[in-house]
Amino acid sequence: MSLSSQALILVGFLAILLCGGVWISVALAIIGWLGLTMFSPSPAGAIFATTSWGASASWTLAALPLFVWMGEILFRTNLSDQLFRGIAPWVSRLPGGLLHVNILGSGMFAAIAGSSAATNATVAKMALPELRRQGYPDSLILGSLAAGGTLGILIPPSVLMVVYATMTDTSIIRMFLAGFVPGIMLMAMFSGYLVIQGLRGACSGPAAVARSSFREKLRSSMQLLPCLSLIVLVLGSMASGIVTATEGAAVGVAGALILAAATGALTWRTFVESLTGAARLSCMILFIIVGAATLSQAMSYTGLPDALARAVTEMGLSPYLMLAALVVMYLVLGMFLDGASMIVLTASVVVPLVTSAGFDLIWFGIFITILVEIGAITPPVGFNLFVLEAMSKKSLMQVAAASFPFVVLMLLGILLLIIFPELALWLPNAVMGPSL
Repeated sequence: MSLSSQALILVGFLAILLCGGVWISVALAIIGWLGLTMFSPSPAGAIFATTSWGASASWTLAALPLFVWMGEILFRTNLSDQLFRGIAPWVSRLPGGLLHVNILGSGMFAAIAGSSAATNATVAKMALPELRRQGYPDSLILGSLAAGGTLGILIPPSVLMVVYATMTDTSIIRMFLAGFVPGIMLMAMFSGYLVIQGLRGACSGPAAVARSSFREKLRSSMQLLPCLSLIVLVLGSMASGIVTATEGAAVGVAGALILAAATGALTWRTFVESLTGAARLSCMILFIIVGAATLSQAMSYTGLPDALARAVTEMGLSPYLMLAALVVMYLVLGMFLDGASMIVLTASVVVPLVTSAGFDLIWFGIFITILVEIGAITPPVGFNLFVLEAMSKKSLMQVAAASFPFVVLMLLGILLLIIFPELALWLPNAVMGPSL
């Protein structure tokens, strides 16, 4: 049987399983098993066992559940109230007013949480009712909250970056450093859009805003110190080389527990809820990684990735046309799959194409992370949309429509990243030296 026929059979079976509601991790493992059984003489059972163990027994991957747990702990504190009260006096008189809190607050929480959904829910918990009370339009409230929440997987530490670094055998710390400048760039673009809307009169917030003195602003900023201290503790210790990414995650968990205890939010119930929530999400991601590793191993035995890479090479696409094709592919996948599934499902095929085209894998990690961000706010399966749908009592399509201008901004951000790759590569190279 030709390789193209084998690929069609496996892709067809995978589509049937996913459309039938089978868990992504199970579907990937089944397709991997079928590929080994049907198209390879190798012992499927032995390969499945060794691949499953090899994919999950990773010291680097141990950072994932720890970063998830840190975000779960902080989600259950009163951090959203502190972020709102600390940032609001500085932005209240800007065009766009308090809507900027959604962007800046999300960026700050993203720097300690590592999760898009946790960032979205934490900031929205305080900002949504307060902004509605002050008369801001729902379209801009929901759009800025949805877009701000996506920063949770771009501004480090990021659970998704841990998954990508594990799948591509790249440095987690370099990935974290590479996310800073693009994350700040997107924050500036989001806030710039809100300024434009404010100047156009689209932000119908309070007619008059009380002016705060500089001393009052500084006093309110003291509420940001716990958040900033945890950011410096976790990211500073990793960037300086004092700890590895996994050890930094453990430091973050300890800091989050201390912060929760200091604010009175750490009870036995919240401790157990945060631990079970972290275990649930971590197990889901790890099962996906194991299933994808089995599928990748099956694909390597059948020779499909190499054949696909050769076929794309023979098409003579320029590197930038290939990137354009990848943008379309990931935008479509993002409508139906979560970010971790998109990365582990495509890594074995896409990474060889990217490296052969001469792109840096750290840069490509940021490229794909922004595309995954877009998937988080595009229907029908956009997790940030689900969070805001539940919290705002608006329909999924209303939230998606409010998010659309920010999707356009993220696509513009991808274009800037392609034109200026140093946006992602400058900081890791400056801190750790050029990669070999």
